[in-house]
Amino acid sequence: MTGRKVKLAFIANDCARRASYRRRKKSMLKKIEELSTLCGVEACAIVYSPFDQEAQIWPSESGVQNVVERFRTMPEWKKHKMGNQESVMEKSIMKGKRKIAKLEEENKEMEITMFMFQCLDTTRVQHQQNMTLEDLNLLSSVIEQKLNDVSRRLDLTDVTEVPYQSQIQTFVDTNLKL
Repeated sequence: MTGRKVKLAFIANDCARRASYRRRKKSMLKKIEELSTLCGVEACAIVYSPFDQEAQIWPSESGVQNVVERFRTMPEWKKHKMGNQESVMEKSIMKGKRKIAKLEEENKEMEITMFMFQCLDTTRVQHQQNMTLEDLNLLSSVIEQKLNDVSRRLDLTDVTEVPYQSQIQTFVDTNLKL
């Protein structure tokens, strides 16, 4: 049963949802107890559920009151430093958006690089690609970057004449004028 990826979504089946709730609640309370014991931290849990008549409290009512009171007397700057669920989610969303933007940029550059190699194979730019001015500018910068990489490698190997250099330059000049 362990090691299986669980889809985090509302469980529609009432019986399955109740069973999952009881199993997970027990596991969560056990983890909180272990954390408190092993790390010597004060922890508490209050769980409200439509499946139980009363709220489940751990470790005891007085233990919960002690932890809550300690939190309430904490300075505001410390509370804000800890963050709340909303701020944590906002940070997670922003991180995800940055990751998506980076992947989109990498994909676009890879797509342009593949297009560049396709053009080199056919020795002409295919206009049916519906490339925008931005795409052509990116293509130009990718070609320039690749030529710089080739030049750098040639400098390292002390090669004085680049094979097909005039043909490559002619191709770039005729097909990529913006």
